[in-house]
Amino acid sequence: MPVRYLKILFMIFIALLCLFYAGQNVANLDACYQAFAYVLSRADHQIYPDSIVPAVQNGAVIWLALTLVVSLEFLAGLLAAKGAWDLWSARSGSAETFNAAKTYALLGCGTGIVVWLGLFAVFGGALLQMWQTDIGAGSLEDAFQFFAACAFVFLIVNTADN
Repeated sequence: MPVRYLKILFMIFIALLCLFYAGQNVANLDACYQAFAYVLSRADHQIYPDSIVPAVQNGAVIWLALTLVVSLEFLAGLLAAKGAWDLWSARSGSAETFNAAKTYALLGCGTGIVVWLGLFAVFGGALLQMWQTDIGAGSLEDAFQFFAACAFVFLIVNTADN
């Protein structure tokens, strides 16, 4: 039973992580836009100056990318919160009931993985080479921490309860 409470607590933390970061991005929308614009422009890329994709400087495309990331952060947080609630509601049930209640928790963690592994590491890091600048490298390092948290909690919550 104590492990169930830990799984619920971990899901609450993932929900808060995602919602806090999404909220901070909205609260600092201009700075967030400037960071996205800088990374997408591929400015100051001296180590690998050439790329297989063109630099993005179109404001609409930058807003689209920013909106996608922040929306998915909010979605991950809301799914994780719903997952935490479902786990809390099933905490006294059978192992089968508790295991069946994990769907939204896993979707929340999975959506976080999509954001911080898929969008930041794959597209930002590998495709746009954001690691070449201080701003990009800092964002990429932070994204790894958030991805790791989501991935580890996904694995922990996904373990079967007996």
